[in-house]
Amino acid sequence: MSIDAQSLFKLLPAILRIRDQAQAVVTPGWLLADDRDAYVELRTLIDAGIPLTPLQQQQADRLQNAALAGPLASLLAVFAEQLGVLQEDLAQLYDDQFIETCADWAAPYIGDLIGYRMLHGVTPKIASPRAEVAHTIAYRRRKGTVIVLEQLARDVTGWNATAVEFFQKLVMTQYMNHRRPQCLAAPDLRQWQPLERLGTAFDSVMHTVDVRRIGSRRGRYNIPNVGLFLWRLDAWPLTASPAVAVDERRWRFHPLGIDQPLYTHPQTLADFAQLSTPLNVPLPISRRVLAASLADYYSSADAEPKSLCLYENSGGSFQAVDPAKVRVCNLDDLGGSWAHLPSDDHYVVDPLLGRIALPPGLPAGTQLRVDFHYGFSGALGGGEYERVAADAQPPPHLARVPQDYATIQAALNALGADGGVVEIGDSGRYAETLAINAPAQKQVELRAANGCRPTLVLSGELALSGGDDAGIRLDGLLITGAPLHVADTAGNRLARLVLAHCTLVPGLALNADSSPQQPGAVSLIVEIDSLALTLERTISGALRVAAQATVAATDSIIDATAASSIAYAAVDGSGAGGALQLKGCTVVGKLNALKLPLVSNSILLASLAAADTWGAPVIAQRRQEGCVRFSYLPDTARVPRRYRCLPESAASPELAVPRFTSLRYGFAAYAQLAVSSGAQLLSGADNEGQPGAFNFLFQPQRETNLRMRLDEYLRVGLQAGILYES
Repeated sequence: MSIDAQSLFKLLPAILRIRDQAQAVVTPGWLLADDRDAYVELRTLIDAGIPLTPLQQQQADRLQNAALAGPLASLLAVFAEQLGVLQEDLAQLYDDQFIETCADWAAPYIGDLIGYRMLHGVTPKIASPRAEVAHTIAYRRRKGTVIVLEQLARDVTGWNATAVEFFQKLVMTQYMNHRRPQCLAAPDLRQWQPLERLGTAFDSVMHTVDVRRIGSRRGRYNIPNVGLFLWRLDAWPLTASPAVAVDERRWRFHPLGIDQPLYTHPQTLADFAQLSTPLNVPLPISRRVLAASLADYYSSADAEPKSLCLYENSGGSFQAVDPAKVRVCNLDDLGGSWAHLPSDDHYVVDPLLGRIALPPGLPAGTQLRVDFHYGFSGALGGGEYERVAADAQPPPHLARVPQDYATIQAALNALGADGGVVEIGDSGRYAETLAINAPAQKQVELRAANGCRPTLVLSGELALSGGDDAGIRLDGLLITGAPLHVADTAGNRLARLVLAHCTLVPGLALNADSSPQQPGAVSLIVEIDSLALTLERTISGALRVAAQATVAATDSIIDATAASSIAYAAVDGSGAGGALQLKGCTVVGKLNALKLPLVSNSILLASLAAADTWGAPVIAQRRQEGCVRFSYLPDTARVPRRYRCLPESAASPELAVPRFTSLRYGFAAYAQLAVSSGAQLLSGADNEGQPGAFNFLFQPQRETNLRMRLDEYLRVGLQAGILYES
């Protein structure tokens, strides 16, 4: 029964209702919720002196008559409100009996009834225990099986995973009543597939016993061993991205024109459906695998998107290249050109180098776009991932590129005196020289549309300026070729500059092997003292900042391309730059700041070169204020008071040694801490995660979650090892 004041009023004797109506006055609270809102809206128009339309006047009269209520009706309205609260509470108590409908606070209590153990909520699937509590029965029905161990690894870590029972891969004497013909003592060298996967999670070659402990990540092949292979790198897409031409026949996939391997786009597995295959994890695609299984990786015109696709435009619209016309070859360098350039009408792809060779005889001006996936650790530096905040407000003026304007500068010029947003609606490549001037008291934003990552190839400095209290925001962009420059010119009083999910390529541009063309080059120059610079999830080269400006970086990388280069300093390259705040950042290079208000959960990888004129690799001129906490920095750094910093707080120096998988931008594992780093460093942040730019991934907590679940679901007598494939 629906309880409302009017229903209760109708239950009263008629004589009481008649007497109450005699004393009635207009009471908006007597109306139902929708009618009450409509009455308030119409009453607002009347009070403002705005004439009502005939239809609105009729509605106002009707609602005013319905709102007449006497003292008894008003009292019943209070009773009805409290009864409604009680009714809603009773309904919620019933819903709280079921994990699918219970309130968030009740989910742990329902989990406790079935012995569910809470985990670190660091991935979307376990941020709330609701889903995992609901899956617990399904897990326990399959408890002890390899398929549930793999499912758990995927669910609680958020990484791609596969499980392997190593006793299945042991060479042993055959039992005649239970023969295993696949367990050959020596591999068949004529079969390339097993040799291609040798040493990986999908190794099918038999091995002799390895007696080292699997828990140390050294031993593998033994009777009690189960391996959980995890991929810390994921495959990130670029869609309809213009390929970069070396000449009319030689092209590269990556918009920066570098050689980078293509990655497998993992196909989603249904829960408990099967064990993972190489198509279900983000592996680099090898030449032999792509040649033998092109249909599994290449997107045809009508099929769902896969790992890669080519689109050709020879005068009309872009059309997907037929898979029958695609061949896989080694396109390595050969005598000033590439090997195996096609002589027929086939397109040649090299997935290991990310190269494309076009057939001869194509019309002049042929353009090529590509879909492909590249490897990276997380949502940092821009990409086709979710970036829009849930409470984002629509801009006052929106100019779209290329839908409304062909060039970015034309769209910026069209914003006018009110500011607004220029949104790039694709992952294209834009070669321009740009200037952004924000009007006083306004903001100009240049951003990629959600799900896009455009590349801006600057032929000159990107000039940033603005009037009093003006702001500029760059979001989701990959910028190469030239630095950003906030010049100290007459009238430039820009107050705020925000770089979010952007990449300012370290070294400005890259050679084909991903080495920087200008090592140590500056990516951003700030010459005015009034600017507040903010970096959020951004990769940048070296910064030069005026002494009175301020910089705040969060979950970002500042990379001078070498530890002995200058990552942060004043505009002259040696003096103290403005106040610098770092939260969860990785800085590669020397640093000289006026002060360090806060450095937290960060890695400052800096060293002095031979005959260096700097007194220390990291310098804060004002050390009486500020704090450096839970961070790694050189012992000789001149900084404010340190709190639980490394390496000095480590039990021994080797426990705090940072080792990176790669420090060259363009490599898949760029700025990723290797598992061989010091154990104390790998959990040295204040949240017991890794310090540095990827602190937000909570990698140690993911592994802890998995170990907790293995204690519960691993069969007695078995030992599990967590092995990182990337």
